[in-house]
Amino acid sequence: MTEPWLAIDATYLDQMHERWRQDPASVPTTWQYFFSGMSYAETADEDGDLCAPAREVATRAVRAQAQVANLILAYRRQGYRAACVDPLRACPTLTSVLTPERWGFGPQDMQTEFDAQLLRTSHEHLTLANLLALLSETYCGALGVEYMHIADREQRDWLQVQMEGRRNQPALSSEQKLDILVALTDAEVFEKFTHSRYPGQKRFSLEGGESLIPALHVLVEGAAELGVEEIVFGMAHRGRLNVLSNVLGMSYEMMFSEFEGHFLPDSVQGDGDVKYHKGYSSDWTTKTSKVVHLSLTANPSHLEAVDPVVEGRVRAKQRRRGDTEDRHRVLPLLIHGDAAFAGQGVVAETLNLSQLKGYRVGGTLHLVINNQIGFTTLPEESRSTTNCTDVAKMVEAPIFHVNGDNPEAVVYAVDLALRFRQRFSRDVVVDIVGYRRHGHNEGDDPALTQPVLYAGIKNRPSVREQYIARLVEQGHLQPEQAERRVSQFRQRLESAHQTAKRENVAIQVQAFEGLWKGFDGPFSFKPVDTSVPHSTLLSVARALCQVPDGFNLNPKVARQLPKRLQATEQQQSVDWAFAELLAMGTLLHEGTPVRLSGQDSARGTFSQRHAVWQDIETQQPYIPLNHLRDGQARFCVYNSSLSEAAVLGFEYGYALTEPGMLIMWEAQFGDFANGAQVIIDQFILGAESKWQRDSGIVLLLPHGYEGQGPEHSNAYLERFLQGCAENNVQICYPSTPAQYFHLLRGQVRRDIRLPLIVMTPKSPLRHKRVQSPVQQLRDGRFVEILDDPAPPARARRLVLCTGKLFWDLIAYREAQGIDDVALVRIEQLYPFHDQLFRSVVGAYEGASQVVWAQEEPRNRGAWTFLFPRLLQHLGSRLCGYVGREPSASAATGSLNRHRQEQERIVRQALGKEVQQ
Repeated sequence: MTEPWLAIDATYLDQMHERWRQDPASVPTTWQYFFSGMSYAETADEDGDLCAPAREVATRAVRAQAQVANLILAYRRQGYRAACVDPLRACPTLTSVLTPERWGFGPQDMQTEFDAQLLRTSHEHLTLANLLALLSETYCGALGVEYMHIADREQRDWLQVQMEGRRNQPALSSEQKLDILVALTDAEVFEKFTHSRYPGQKRFSLEGGESLIPALHVLVEGAAELGVEEIVFGMAHRGRLNVLSNVLGMSYEMMFSEFEGHFLPDSVQGDGDVKYHKGYSSDWTTKTSKVVHLSLTANPSHLEAVDPVVEGRVRAKQRRRGDTEDRHRVLPLLIHGDAAFAGQGVVAETLNLSQLKGYRVGGTLHLVINNQIGFTTLPEESRSTTNCTDVAKMVEAPIFHVNGDNPEAVVYAVDLALRFRQRFSRDVVVDIVGYRRHGHNEGDDPALTQPVLYAGIKNRPSVREQYIARLVEQGHLQPEQAERRVSQFRQRLESAHQTAKRENVAIQVQAFEGLWKGFDGPFSFKPVDTSVPHSTLLSVARALCQVPDGFNLNPKVARQLPKRLQATEQQQSVDWAFAELLAMGTLLHEGTPVRLSGQDSARGTFSQRHAVWQDIETQQPYIPLNHLRDGQARFCVYNSSLSEAAVLGFEYGYALTEPGMLIMWEAQFGDFANGAQVIIDQFILGAESKWQRDSGIVLLLPHGYEGQGPEHSNAYLERFLQGCAENNVQICYPSTPAQYFHLLRGQVRRDIRLPLIVMTPKSPLRHKRVQSPVQQLRDGRFVEILDDPAPPARARRLVLCTGKLFWDLIAYREAQGIDDVALVRIEQLYPFHDQLFRSVVGAYEGASQVVWAQEEPRNRGAWTFLFPRLLQHLGSRLCGYVGREPSASAATGSLNRHRQEQERIVRQALGKEVQQ
């Protein structure tokens, strides 16, 4: 006999003996054999041990019951491997561990009763045959489940009760079955109709995965009954048009108008996007008259990139609804493709956020449309794991694998997953195993690369056809009823199609509604009042410098506080970090909430911010910004996971939903922003043009050449500038604390919202000259172009620069006594303030030489972006470029070489070294 996985201990043996003593029939037959006629007194030998016959019977009985327990455990662990979840293949045979023979049982044991209390059913005893039938039905039918990797016993127990006790639940009614059929019909007919009317056009058909539509219908209805008020969808292309029309309720006229190629209304700025990338929102009224708001998040072709965006949107919506405890009123729903779920790293990054303090959303429901192929790539070529969903085990999510050709099983799995999420606030995955009837898109021929696979798919009956046959056999349906629904729905589509061809149906653009109303004005350089009364600055400064009684603050931090408070009281100068705290603090004081996240944002990468204090004895945190005054807005700061793509995507999604909050993401170093390039390019820079969606997200990217090597110097300013057009973003490289102060405040004080990219400092954080008088915080505003603070009387040369380089230039100018070179800073690179530039530069008409100076290599930084504009304004006066030579690497790794390059740039810019 094989060694058991599970031992039966003495306590359990004593309990069974006591039950038998009270009522022999209350225990299974095997235990009756064991205890019958074998009292301890009668069977004990002289030493008090069981005599040999009793020991033999006891050993046999206990071992048999232990093996039954092991058999149950085997099905719970491994049953999914034998589940009949693949519609394209025959049901797999039982693996050896699931056979009774593996555990020492033969045909003679099938009618033997065993204790069945380990199973979560109403049966205390079951014959081995019935027990095996129940286990097979539960774990090896059209639904296979992976959940034994979950450490939490309560979650496992709940799932076992729901699944193993399923026989005690009522079956679907005829009405429910017909509802499923109607949804399948609408899904299938929609695909076939659009295929016939628009042959060759991409639509990324759902055919082969139509069970998704009835599952979503049941999901929305069930979610409402469980307290969900809003569902935020995220999905790529497969089936998106079907979901838009048959779940979110986009009119068929509007959908066919998209197919007809009609453009966005003239009143909407931007170029638009293809139909299978766009978002939409609507309200769903349930059968019990509850209303659930549905919104589908716009996304690019970058598949899973939308995942963290959805999570951020949900978190913001939960905050708005006061749903910050259980987080059960707003549900994130992510619909994935199998190849993308396994292949895209952002999936794992997003899963990793699921239980982190600043990113929890109460669990996400993941549905995988498993086509068993990615474009032309088969699973064995695209992943190293057994299942495409294995990555979800990292957060101990239960995973339901379900046969997509069995819509009732799909509906059951999705309903179970929803209830699990609502109960435990954890992620859960439903893997709907189906196929893709056509190629990756409808113009693609899949038989070129998978001839055998698609030979089997070609003539396969659809999910609807199979389900009709099943319902007819069960007596729930007459065939003519099904055809009547097809005919009616096809007529509805034909009418919509004719309307779309005949009329230019207005494409509904759901932008600048609700919280976003009033933020749709054009960009302008109209000054924004970001001034703050000195009394408010002082009130905030006192709170920022007040250590609570009994709090043991780090001495290094404590030493800064009296100086900062004194500077504010006496209206002296403040450094960069304190100006930032004052900017956030005054916003909070005025009622505007602030959220900041990044890998080291609480303290600051350069130990400069100290937004959170830690008691050096208890490590208890204290956040001064949340103790400014009664009734203030809340400051949230989170040290994020070591991720750029998912975290920035999350913050973007948050900002996409919440225009009334200052939302900032900070890179550890600006260079690391390229880990989130998809989020930057496809969402932050392009969303307004593509989807008419704005956000006020702020990116803080430490930038500056200080000899720290290629990966700690350059925030890739040039990449952001390359994406600038149509006033889609604001890119700034401020050089003073006051400029930064007003820039942050202006982000939420103006009447529009644009993403803000800020090149923030490193060494200037502690530069003695990089300070601003409190008066500039009190009375000033952000100025896009700063004139020379001490302009020479007669300038022969004008140097245009930005950011940190200015401080190197002015220090050298003073040290060398240079009195004929003026320095002008471009603080906002885009949108470029042409009028102000002409005004500032116009004061230096006598300067015959104008140069642009930058630290970055020539092929990086702002030069290539600004050159055409500077040439337009300056003509022949523009002498050209001063900076590093073109380089494939962002910066040198040699500190000595860096210093030599930096000195050359400064000297050359000021005309003290011949330009080569």
